[in-house]
Amino acid sequence: MNPSKPFSEACERNKQPILDVIKPLLKNKKTLLEIGSGTGQHAVFFAENLTHLHWQTSDREENHPSINLWLNDSPAKNINQPIPLDVQIDPWPSAKFDAVYSANTAHIMSWKAVESLFVGVGQTLDEKGIFILYGPFNYHGEFTSESNRKFEDWLKNIDPERGIRDFEAVNQLAEQAGMKLIEDYEMPSNNRILVWEKIE
Repeated sequence: MNPSKPFSEACERNKQPILDVIKPLLKNKKTLLEIGSGTGQHAVFFAENLTHLHWQTSDREENHPSINLWLNDSPAKNINQPIPLDVQIDPWPSAKFDAVYSANTAHIMSWKAVESLFVGVGQTLDEKGIFILYGPFNYHGEFTSESNRKFEDWLKNIDPERGIRDFEAVNQLAEQAGMKLIEDYEMPSNNRILVWEKIE
């Protein structure tokens, strides 16, 4: 591996469990926008394993060089270099997508940014397109584990606007953006995969 490439141990651990869930969800999809591609590890792994799917990476511009290091080392032909996408600032792509995927982003964004995320996804998805969101969530205002409670404290020590989001609140944002929840998967390490479908 290129020693200059950024590496996330969490991405390495969760990539196969996530792929196992999203592969059947994406079998009939052709275009996907990833929001917050981070190191680029997920994008490369998923594109290489979902060769029928055109995978568009995106992130804030300061993260593009590290993403491109991963893309440049990948043989995958179905993955595009990242586009600038700060969900509150940058214009969203004018093209429509069959799917949008984002992992471990909602809890490191401010709540205002999460609101912008759902508005943008609702505008970007084709009808019957799906939004796949991975990460930790609270239910009925309660943490699902003690480790998530400690994770929340760690997040807020970095930035008070960060935090594990309530499922009910993000689901309301999705409904306001014309989407309906179709799946809620339990994942390792007290994470979830939430899947919404664009219905209007």
